[in-house]
Amino acid sequence: MADNEPAQQPTFENDEAVQVDEADSALGVDPPESTASITSSILQYRTIHGRTYHSERGNAQYWGSNDERQSDALDINHHALTLAIGDRLFLSPLETDKIKRVLDVGTGTGIWAIDFGDAFPGVEVIGTDISPIQPTWVPPNVKFEIEDCTTEWSYPPEHFDFIHIRGLVGSIDDWNVLFKRAFACLKPGGWLESYEISPVWESDDNTVSADSAMGRWGGIFIEGGRKFGRSFTIVQDGVQREGMEAAGFRDIKVKNIKQPIGSWPKDKRLKEIGLYGQLVMQRDAEGLMMFMAGMVGWSREDVLVYVAKLKAELRSGEHHSYYRQKSVWGQKPV
Repeated sequence: MADNEPAQQPTFENDEAVQVDEADSALGVDPPESTASITSSILQYRTIHGRTYHSERGNAQYWGSNDERQSDALDINHHALTLAIGDRLFLSPLETDKIKRVLDVGTGTGIWAIDFGDAFPGVEVIGTDISPIQPTWVPPNVKFEIEDCTTEWSYPPEHFDFIHIRGLVGSIDDWNVLFKRAFACLKPGGWLESYEISPVWESDDNTVSADSAMGRWGGIFIEGGRKFGRSFTIVQDGVQREGMEAAGFRDIKVKNIKQPIGSWPKDKRLKEIGLYGQLVMQRDAEGLMMFMAGMVGWSREDVLVYVAKLKAELRSGEHHSYYRQKSVWGQKPV
C-alpha cells in the first residue's frame, strides 16, 4: 500500500453518518482553545447495521464499535486483562511517589485512566482517544482529550513520566513512529508500557479446530486487516519490542500471557479470567467483529449466524480456548 493511499473500507447497505448531540458529550463544554473541545466533525459517527463507529475523517482508523454496548464489553475486558497481570494496572517498576504526569493512549472508555487516577490521586492522568465515549464523572486528577495518536502528538517533549498504551492492534499504520512519539514525550527515566493481543484463538489440547467458530475468529481479523491497511499480527511479529528498541528504549521486558476464554480452566484465578472473557463475547462479539467481517465480504446475516455458533461453542465448555497477550515495557535512558 502506498504511503498516501487510503485504507480500503467495507461497504454496507445502510452505512451512513449519524450526528451526535454535543450536549451529550462525556467531555462537556470546554473553551475553544482546549484540545478537549468537541467539534461537530469529531462527533460525526458512522453507522453500520445500527452500530456506531468512528468516522472516516483523517488518518484515524478503528474497527470496533464505539457505542454503549461495546463500551460495556470493553470495561469487562479491562477487568480480565487486569487480573491476568496479577490484579495490577501496570508492570513497569514505577517510582510512583515521583510520578507527576501519566498519558493513557487509546483510553477507550477511560477505565484504566480512572483506576490509575483513583490509585494515585497526586498524579495528573490524561486519557486520549479518537471517540469521546468516556464518562463525565471522573477523579479530579483525570481528564480526557481527543487525540489521534497516528498523527503528530500535541504534547511537549519530555512531558510525561509514564505512558500506557493498550488495545491498538489493527489501528496503527506505523508502530515504529508511534513508539518514537512516545519516546519524545517521555521524561528521561520515564517508562512506556504497551499491551496488545493476538486475535487468534488457540488451544493446547486441539479442542479448537481450524473449522470451528473459535478457530475462524483470528483469520477474519488478519485477512480484514490486510485489506484495511492495519496489521492484527502485532503479537506474533514481535512488533512491540522491535519498535521500542528502534525508538531508543532500554531495559525492555516482555511478558507473554495466555488469556483463557470460558470457564474451562481448573485453576480458580484462570477460571475467573476466562469467565470475564466469555462475558465479553456474550455481551458484544457482534460489535467486535462486524466491521472486519464486512472487510472480508460478510453480510450482517453471516455475522449473526457465526456469532450464534461462537456463543454455542463457548457455552459447551468443550473448547479450551485462549488468546495470547503480550505486555512490553521499557525505559527512556536518563
